[in-house]
Amino acid sequence: MIRLPAPSRPAYLRLVRVSAGYDLVVTAGFATPWTYALLHGALSRLGGALGLGGLPALDPIQILYANLMGSVVVVWALLRLVRPQPAHGRYDAVARALFATWQAYALAHGATRLLWLFLVVEVAFGLAQLLPWWVGRRVPPLPRATGATM
Repeated sequence: MIRLPAPSRPAYLRLVRVSAGYDLVVTAGFATPWTYALLHGALSRLGGALGLGGLPALDPIQILYANLMGSVVVVWALLRLVRPQPAHGRYDAVARALFATWQAYALAHGATRLLWLFLVVEVAFGLAQLLPWWVGRRVPPLPRATGATM
């Protein structure tokens, strides 16, 4: 049986930091137009070499959205690295569920299969951060009857 760390335990906060470190490494290249152009080329070559497909040609709107996503995720990752809190893991799990949903949507609509590499990690970190909250949840007891009858 796998033992899950309670959200209040140091092991859980390490998990929050590890997921933040992953996010920082993976998304920093999306944060500026110049780094995104380099990353776009590298990912297209990787997708081609693995037979998963490349990325579409760069255009200004795609660059803008990549930069917005990269900037927000970098800031979110830095917060979780510098001041990890149990609630950050729960919010990050929700964000990862959203990211995974939109990645799956893109895959279903013909996006490069290179996205599978990111989708698997999103789901894994999301579950790892959410399951301790799910397992540790408490269901409040039902209120006791007062004995009044109708």
